[in-house]
Amino acid sequence: MSNKKLFIFDLDGTLADAYRAIEKSLNFTLQNLGLRRVTFEEAKRKVGRGDKAFMETFFPESAISKALLIYRAHHKKALKSHSKLRPYAKELLRGLKRKHKIIAIASNRPSFYTNLILKSLGIKRYFDFVLCADEIKSNKPNPKILNVILKKFKVRKSDAVFVGDMDIDLETAKRAKMDVVFIEGGSSHLRAVRKYKNKKVISSLKEILSLYN
Repeated sequence: MSNKKLFIFDLDGTLADAYRAIEKSLNFTLQNLGLRRVTFEEAKRKVGRGDKAFMETFFPESAISKALLIYRAHHKKALKSHSKLRPYAKELLRGLKRKHKIIAIASNRPSFYTNLILKSLGIKRYFDFVLCADEIKSNKPNPKILNVILKKFKVRKSDAVFVGDMDIDLETAKRAKMDVVFIEGGSSHLRAVRKYKNKKVISSLKEILSLYN
């Protein structure tokens, strides 16, 4: 692991599994506004670009503002009840800490909900920095979020790696000219990221410790 100083993680689908909370909040909002419910898979495949973009996928433009208010209010409770860690997430974070690595989050999820997840899952203490798109007004795949983290810790791109579960994460890393790891089982299928040649693919978070050991 000596060749990487900084490990940057996406949150949803990468370290945490909040898909059930997302699906429940979305369907609550759809039902409230008289629209048809969607399946778990329909909801899961549309996340990752921030909650406003998520609402734009399912609601007409005239209803987006109202939908966001309903969704966000419901989501505060849903996240606490229906979020969980992906397998080996805590073991990975502990292992990186034992190696004195810098650990950060780069998420398109609004900062309030990101911190809510980190606290409710008991992993906030492992992170040296948590940065969300709303704090810098720039969503992935714009590489600004990664560049800000690199600059904060004065780490060269060659000494860092970004771990994510979506095509948007791999596009962000490509634009930032950073190494990237794609973890299967999140929002994007492997076939959606085949075009990204310079990536490592894993099926479990525990593989990261052996990849960079």
